[in-house]
Amino acid sequence: MTTPHTPELARLAHRYPVIATLPESARHRLFETARWARVPAGALLFDDHQACEGFPFVVEGSVRVVKCAPNGRELPLYRVAAGETCIISSSCLLGHEDYNARGIAESDTVLMLLPKAEFDALLGEPAFRNFVFHLFAERIADLMQLIEEVAFHRLDQRLAGQLLGKGRVLHVTHQQLADELGSVREFISRLLKGFAAQGLVKLSREQIEILDPAGLRRMASEGRHE
Repeated sequence: MTTPHTPELARLAHRYPVIATLPESARHRLFETARWARVPAGALLFDDHQACEGFPFVVEGSVRVVKCAPNGRELPLYRVAAGETCIISSSCLLGHEDYNARGIAESDTVLMLLPKAEFDALLGEPAFRNFVFHLFAERIADLMQLIEEVAFHRLDQRLAGQLLGKGRVLHVTHQQLADELGSVREFISRLLKGFAAQGLVKLSREQIEILDPAGLRRMASEGRHE
């Protein structure tokens, strides 16, 4: 853990405006009890069956939260960017449960961790309580959308949608796409070769060029209104 400097405190306040709305005594307790950490990209922040030590504020960077299967496959659940909160951390703290997913730093990340006792105390402040539950509701909506995608849409539809909206040329590996979609590289590679055969994309090493975005869009939307 590191000691915060004034710029970090300023970034914290900028990322999380709710802090400025807390009573001065509550802000003082928050800054006195919080622990700070700088973690490199790829660092494991929490894992399945690990006790939740506190409520994380992401000041810089981002955290990828995934569900892991026994065979090593990962299903991406969501990302926590600066200014956002981790719904699994919140639910573990509120329910007094261990983590049931894995959190990995996507980039060099600066975190402020609010210990559980202070998190419980701050829930008594209406502004902080509303902040936690508002973002909790947003994350639940995101997860429901993910469940809908996995349950009701074919992998080729989801892959087509994943390729859209990121520019004409994507610098991405088949493994990265598989991780994003909770699939395996072999399936994604097979589908991409099919897309290429249809003239939708052009494949090269760690690069995908979009040739027919309208065709991908039609494929992505198939079955959504059935």
